[in-house]
Amino acid sequence: MSGGTTLSGAAAGTAPAVRSVAVVGGGTMGNGIAQVCAHNGRQVTLVDVDDARLTAAVAGIEKSLQRVAKKGGLAEAEIPGILARLRRTTKLDEAASCDLVIEAVSENLELKSRIFAQLDRAAPPATILASNTSSISITRLAAATKRPDRVIGMHFMNPVPVMRLVEVIRGLDTSDGTWRTIESLAKELGKVPVPANDSPGFVSNRVLMPMINEAIFCVAEGVATPGDVDEIMKLGMAHPLGPLALADLIGLDVCLAILEVLQRDLGDDKYRPCPLLRKMVAAGHLGRKTGRGFHTYTG
Repeated sequence: MSGGTTLSGAAAGTAPAVRSVAVVGGGTMGNGIAQVCAHNGRQVTLVDVDDARLTAAVAGIEKSLQRVAKKGGLAEAEIPGILARLRRTTKLDEAASCDLVIEAVSENLELKSRIFAQLDRAAPPATILASNTSSISITRLAAATKRPDRVIGMHFMNPVPVMRLVEVIRGLDTSDGTWRTIESLAKELGKVPVPANDSPGFVSNRVLMPMINEAIFCVAEGVATPGDVDEIMKLGMAHPLGPLALADLIGLDVCLAILEVLQRDLGDDKYRPCPLLRKMVAAGHLGRKTGRGFHTYTG
């Protein structure tokens, strides 16, 4: 299978161009990453488990592009060309022909490791394998492959088309060439790449999730209502979004998974998920994506 980029340029100090990107997982984060890559001229292969999910992902991308156009971020006439750069498939091996593969599936080490192992078998040696994981060790994901030097974390923020940060995580064996390639690509996508070393939750979620968890404890202990907790943090701390509204946007199931990784891998009970969070996830109240979390959503 061909199509991978060599890292010889990176070894000499210049990052090789990434012209084609595969995104594995068409959910909220995956379709946002696919949109940004296609909008910025990359050929994108979007992979998910069935055609229904792929159709929903592309419909979401089109709707998002229309919102961008209404705000003046692009001409409406550009949208068909952007969508034409999107190819969809249910076959993971078809992603392996791209210069870069970004995995954006649910926060599950076993699932991600299986995907990395399969991609490693199918992809040319030079293909870079990246993960959009929020908390899982890049070094552990790299161990599922025979190319740990070409495995890296690209942690985009939600919503991807709006948020500028990409937290770029180096595993133990990630090469300088791989870092330079991803740093260069992130800038070309209009993002700001900020490095973090491989540690549970990296920087963003190691700082953010304890705050969200404490906000949930405030609700569970009757200190304040969800609306009042959010209002206090917005007005008092100048946060654009309160912690509970942010948790709803991220997904309460995702928040729970990240806190469990932090507690397990750092061995510190200060990351223990609030029982109310566990109860809400068990009830299927996951936030915006289900219409109900700490707040209620319609439309």
